[in-house]
Amino acid sequence: MCLILTCFAAVIASILWYFKDEKNLYKLGTLALMYWGACLMWFVDCFFALMQEEAFLDLSLNDTLLGILIILCGVLMWFAILIYNDPRKVLNRKKNFA
Repeated sequence: MCLILTCFAAVIASILWYFKDEKNLYKLGTLALMYWGACLMWFVDCFFALMQEEAFLDLSLNDTLLGILIILCGVLMWFAILIYNDPRKVLNRKKNFA
């Protein structure tokens, strides 16, 4: 299930990057790349599970929670990148007033 969830998040992030982030202001391409990397990782994991005669997809609750956790970690890392880059210069303005 984590493969399905991260691929879904990667597709959504890619669509948002393509249509909404023309100037790369909000670094949506970075978010999309993080999710595509996670998709590749889960695909390789599922492929090796198939080679060991296990199921290709794990649809358990634990695997679903792992997929949600991976998506949240990607959003948190993307948010940290946004805060560091400060695209709207909000933190810079507050520092100049102090």
